[in-house]
Amino acid sequence: MRFYSTNNPQVTVSAEEALFHSMPADKGLYMPSSLPFLGPSFFDSIANQSLADIGFAVSHALFNGAIPKPALEQLIHQAFPFETPVVELDAGRLGVLELFHGPSLAFKDVGARYMAALMSYFARNTDKEVNILVATSGDTGGAVAMGFHNVPGIRVSILYPRGRVSDLQEKQLTTLGGNVQAFEVEGSFDDCQSLVKQAFVDAELNQHLSLSSANSINIFRLIPQSFYYVSAYGQVRSYGKPIVFSTPSGNFGNLSAGVLAQQMGLPIEHFVAATNLNHIVPTYLQTGLFDPKASVATISNAMDVGNPSNFVRLTHLFQNSLDRLKQHVSGYYFDDEETRIGMQEVFRQYNYVTCPHTAIGVLGLQAYINTSDQDIVGLALATAHPSKFKPLVEEVIGQPIEVPDRLAMLASRQKHSIVIPATYSAFKESLLQTVL
Repeated sequence: MRFYSTNNPQVTVSAEEALFHSMPADKGLYMPSSLPFLGPSFFDSIANQSLADIGFAVSHALFNGAIPKPALEQLIHQAFPFETPVVELDAGRLGVLELFHGPSLAFKDVGARYMAALMSYFARNTDKEVNILVATSGDTGGAVAMGFHNVPGIRVSILYPRGRVSDLQEKQLTTLGGNVQAFEVEGSFDDCQSLVKQAFVDAELNQHLSLSSANSINIFRLIPQSFYYVSAYGQVRSYGKPIVFSTPSGNFGNLSAGVLAQQMGLPIEHFVAATNLNHIVPTYLQTGLFDPKASVATISNAMDVGNPSNFVRLTHLFQNSLDRLKQHVSGYYFDDEETRIGMQEVFRQYNYVTCPHTAIGVLGLQAYINTSDQDIVGLALATAHPSKFKPLVEEVIGQPIEVPDRLAMLASRQKHSIVIPATYSAFKESLLQTVL
């Protein structure tokens, strides 16, 4: 399995190189040089398979022997001791794909645990410490912190925007200790992401540290996210209808992962890119103009991204053709008031509680259904457990919600973070002081 840079497709690297050195020196992003086509017989046989079984089968096809089959199977089953179930709201028509059954209660557990498993495998014969840098708008940091906590040979530095994550999200980032350090940046998620990207191309810093990323900058964060699209198909294929996925989108890694699954043969009819007021991609789909802006703070904070880094991957998957992209992806966006109303309506109609991100996914799906004359099965990705946004959700639906024990236990823990301005010099200095 080889990977090319989006800035220079002629130069390729191994899977191990792409995993540990997340960003090419030319500042592009890694993409698979080729994808296996799994074919109808594969997808027709997965109805009763677990997420781990599906993840192993797809990974085995992708790696093509780079990791011995028994070792790969063990790694994948250790990474995924949980499932991603479809919960039907309107049987055969509308449902949610619950992606929050992992340890941090967010969809990013899938990518983080997969990466941790692969890194621990490839690093087993070296004594060099790997330094993971990750920027988060909310859920990524918690998933990475828990996925990599106390993994031998790995140190994690998490950058998050001060005052722009929920209280429980912040607790997940700042209370584990050990090999996990949080940097509280006085800026936006886009500032955090910019600092991480600058670090990867800083020759001096890379002489001192072996840097890698657990953001969706790293292609191995995206690859495992394709597994739950496959799992969802297996759960609803018996309806015999075209399947449309609505993906709440910020940095557009999750949607790109769905397209990877589609291009490996998964029969997905269409995608909906559902965003909040940071609607750079829906606007591009309407106008053909990609115009990044400073991110806007919303109640769906994990999607507050004004310059989505995975946009280049998404366009590469469609040969940089806007027409091809529009054939497969429709975009819709919603403001905070529409999001609140959406949360209320889902609760009123289906007695189902959503976080604001999931509500935007449902709203996008409903908007698409209203413009389509097809009889489809629509699945919105439920990206985070609603208890991670407990005060907001309870205010909106007027009902108390329970917090799972593994999240509730964090509430009383002491926060530990390093507050820094949104400048690269300040981050570099603090990082070196922390890890050296």
